[in-house]
Amino acid sequence: MSDLIVNGGKPLSGTITPSGNKNSVLPILCATLLTDDPVVLRNVPMITDVEKLVTFFQEQGSAITWDRPAGTMTIDHSGFDPRRLEGELPSGMRSSVLLFAPLLQRMKKITLPTNAKGCSLGIRELDPHLDILEKLGAKISHDGDLTLRLVKKFRGARHWPDYMSVTATENFVMAAALAEGESTLINAASEPHVQDLCTVLVAMGARIEGIGTSKITVDGVARLRGGTFTINTDYHEVVTFLALGAITGGEVRVKHSLPHHFDLMTRAFQKLGVTIEHKGDTAIVRRNQPLQIEAPFTSNLLPKIEAAPWPYFPVDLLPCMIALAVRANGTMQFWNKVYEGGFSWMAELSKFGAHVVVSDPHRIIVFGHRPLRPTTVEAPYIIRAAVGLYMVAASIPGRSVVKNADTIKRAHPHFVENLRSLGAEVEWKE
Repeated sequence: MSDLIVNGGKPLSGTITPSGNKNSVLPILCATLLTDDPVVLRNVPMITDVEKLVTFFQEQGSAITWDRPAGTMTIDHSGFDPRRLEGELPSGMRSSVLLFAPLLQRMKKITLPTNAKGCSLGIRELDPHLDILEKLGAKISHDGDLTLRLVKKFRGARHWPDYMSVTATENFVMAAALAEGESTLINAASEPHVQDLCTVLVAMGARIEGIGTSKITVDGVARLRGGTFTINTDYHEVVTFLALGAITGGEVRVKHSLPHHFDLMTRAFQKLGVTIEHKGDTAIVRRNQPLQIEAPFTSNLLPKIEAAPWPYFPVDLLPCMIALAVRANGTMQFWNKVYEGGFSWMAELSKFGAHVVVSDPHRIIVFGHRPLRPTTVEAPYIIRAAVGLYMVAASIPGRSVVKNADTIKRAHPHFVENLRSLGAEVEWKE
């Protein structure tokens, strides 16, 4: 495990080019299994989950060439041999579930050891995925192991799940793309990374309507083709570095910032006294933001930021806003409407001197602008929570340590290098 050693209290300023979106590249990589034609991906981030998927594909006979410095990957699944698969999918990677639909398309039967564990954010269900695959014609049995079978092809169907699930929606479009007939998913997730997967599938020949909405309709086609596709920028990383500029009093510019996705995130920054400017596709936070929490017109209510499935404010970005609130003047409520374990790291945040009241598993109140001190904290296995702890450490003069911060590498392949380019004094320590 690696620790982040932080010498904080220095304004971070400069220009960042963010990496490709982790949450886009993983389903897109899985979707390449739907064709035997070569696929070229550009702007592929060099992260651990991508490494695991590539290794998995190669173990089954796929030919993959990855120019890591250039971020270019060429994938050819024509040599994929299902007889090599011995049940285990890539370990330690929750998005392994995204292989269900593509592997069923190829293999018609997969048997997996039952290992339906939760994660640091709370319980993660397999049921929504199994419901969708079963509705589209797969046969599911569970007798010690989990077995999924498909006779010939998926069949078109209509499905309305209990809630919007990103990965279940992605499994749906991958299954429906080659199904017989038309499939409709109501209550579909619409996050930018879901849109990215759908856009790539359409370029491969899929027929998908309703991209970016809560109702997706897919008319199945006989085959998908290859092509060359570029992974979009990770908007989580854009927000992270803007927030780092704001909390340290520096000026940070982030290129390729996808401003069409940013209206609500810009509004969340504004509630914390931070103005985000957009010039073309560059997002800018100017130095010495006031960090003054904006009082609502309805004065008997607390200012709040609510996070839920898109197009709400993204749940994964709450830790960046929480870190800003710790430094801001005023009181702010945060409401995580998705994960019951999303605030499990508040005890670590309090070690800096932050004043946080945990109202219940989904809501906290941050009393900002309290005296803070450098310290040592333990990062949970939540990417942006580890980043949030680093943000607070970076704003405090003196030496802090964020222990076991490796989870950051799952989404930020050049985190420390980017920080140093902005003037941060930070290093990994094994």
